[in-house]
Amino acid sequence: MSIQISSLPSQYGFINETGGAHSSRTMMLSDLRLLLAACPQSASLEEYKSAIVDENVLLKKTVSTRQVSFRRLRELYALDGKILLFRALRDLWDEDTQAQPLLALLCSVARDPLLRSTAESILAISVGEAVTPSMLTEAVNTNFPNYYNSKTLASIGRNIISSWQQAGLLSGKLRKERISAQSQPASVAYALLFGYLSDARGDALFQTLWCRLLDTPIHVLHAQALAASQRGWIEYRHMGEITEVSFRHLLRK
Repeated sequence: MSIQISSLPSQYGFINETGGAHSSRTMMLSDLRLLLAACPQSASLEEYKSAIVDENVLLKKTVSTRQVSFRRLRELYALDGKILLFRALRDLWDEDTQAQPLLALLCSVARDPLLRSTAESILAISVGEAVTPSMLTEAVNTNFPNYYNSKTLASIGRNIISSWQQAGLLSGKLRKERISAQSQPASVAYALLFGYLSDARGDALFQTLWCRLLDTPIHVLHAQALAASQRGWIEYRHMGEITEVSFRHLLRK
């Protein structure tokens, strides 16, 4: 089932509308890496657009492809420092390259209902089991009944299965199979922020969809949250049954 995020989309960058970039693209991790490597952290939306369309930092062959790439990246990541989900992503992006696949996944899931509709299906699959595009299109079709024709659904399934592989939850060329993701302190900080923005607090922060997407035991998430707090990304305190997490840096004005 897809996760609806009431009242948050316009304020923080979450999106609930029907549709999403995965109708024609994957989560575009390699493109996002090229773009953020080419632009300073302070770049504006217009500067990101110019980098893609005018400077061709994504190395696309045609102007039309550059324009489409900009639109899809904007749908997935906002590319606007005024939008909290992207600003926090940008804050954490350069801190740990190993965290980038899950950082990108979290933002994509928050902003693309198509990808989000398959999250529970992926998380329910055991490590080592095969995953096919049709398994994911079934989840999409359940959440958006009679919205897409069979040809579009097939394309969506291929795009979504690629995104889960880019994020590190699937592996393989012809046969895709479930593997364990590799969580890092930066991705934990980002996931906890998402939970906080979705009104979770305390220990419940570690049980949201966002932390479950990290595919990591809760005790490891707590250890990585502590490491994130030591880096100054969050404030984390855990004593007995009491957990407190705050976000002075990521939620700064």
